Amino acid sequence: MSVTLTDQNKATLRTAAYGAVSLISAADVAGSPHKAATQGSIALASATGMIGHVLAAKSKDINVSGKSVAELADQVLPALTAAVALLKQQDPAEAANYRDTVIVAIEAAARTHQAQPSPTVADMIRKITEALDAA
Repeated sequence: MSVTLTDQNKATLRTAAYGAVSLISAADVAGSPHKAATQGSIALASATGMIGHVLAAKSKDINVSGKSVAELADQVLPALTAAVALLKQQDPAEAANYRDTVIVAIEAAARTHQAQPSPTVADMIRKITEALDAA
């Protein structure tokens, strides 16, 4: 199957993926949010396939902002669901690749302490996973 993505579709994919890493970083505020963001971003930049090309593109269309974790989640969680739904319509294999890529990125972000994630981070991982699976 061939996937055709508009610039807006690509922006949604990037915003959702990098937003998920931002959510983990925000949930890890008592730990090392900068390290979490770095590790998650490296994982996203290491993606392969069509998703890897979309996530690695130099772009200024990633729009993740908010004054609280709740505001950030209000943007990112629906974007994750929309991204997977969009990809499922065109190519279920790419949807699975995207989901797996985001999961690897949030797990990389959560593992910055070389220990179990805090309850706050674990809960955020659960919410992100549910948003990915809601499509």
